[in-house]
Amino acid sequence: MIKVDNVKKRFGDEEILKGITTVFEKGKTNLIIGQSGSGKSVLLKCLLGLFKPEEGKIYYEENAIQDMDEDEQRELREEIGMLFQGGALFDSMTIEENVMFPLRMFTKQRKSEMLDRVNDVLNRVNLENVNKKYPAEISGGMQKRVSIARAIVNKPKYLFCDEPNSGLDPKTATVIDNLIQEITHENNITTVVVTHDMNSVMEIGESIVFLKNGLLVWQGTQEDIFSTDNKDVTDFVYSSDLFKKIRHIQQRD
Repeated sequence: MIKVDNVKKRFGDEEILKGITTVFEKGKTNLIIGQSGSGKSVLLKCLLGLFKPEEGKIYYEENAIQDMDEDEQRELREEIGMLFQGGALFDSMTIEENVMFPLRMFTKQRKSEMLDRVNDVLNRVNLENVNKKYPAEISGGMQKRVSIARAIVNKPKYLFCDEPNSGLDPKTATVIDNLIQEITHENNITTVVVTHDMNSVMEIGESIVFLKNGLLVWQGTQEDIFSTDNKDVTDFVYSSDLFKKIRHIQQRD
């Protein structure tokens, strides 16, 4: 579980986060949604400890990041997996080397132990016979699955995903969404996904927070989002490409 308590973040005179309070639950896919400029990415970076809020605290279980010393922060980083928007694979490394990278950074395992773990997670994301390939030699969807494998190779307690479906076709995006949710449930991970993709909301939105102009203006589930009378949320939902297509089909029929 991650608890956010009245977090405020500003840059200069501009307040980007205006007192966010919420809880991201363990064993669920927790989504942060909202228009561009709503504060999603800034909140994510605060959660990761990359930005320090001017006010408020962020708790991992019962421990506030702001109260941790350097050793405690390092221990926390070892428990975090990160799936970046562009995948962020190292082009000069093989797939095997990319996935092994966190193990080299954070563990003292023998090479054989690391390789066993790498093969375990590659199998979990349904990738075989890619160990010695380079990122440029596999598809975008496969690259994203490699990125997921790397994010979970250290058996994290917390998984963060920044626009995981960026640049993917709808079918592949659904595969990635479902894979993230399955891994979350299997390992009881606290997973936080930043997205603007309504397909993701419909697929895996177990707990959703909606930001607008730095404020948390709504939260609920994927079922709640279609019955809410919150105008900010309904405007966001029904202006999405997905619902434009649905309305076009309905009008055509």
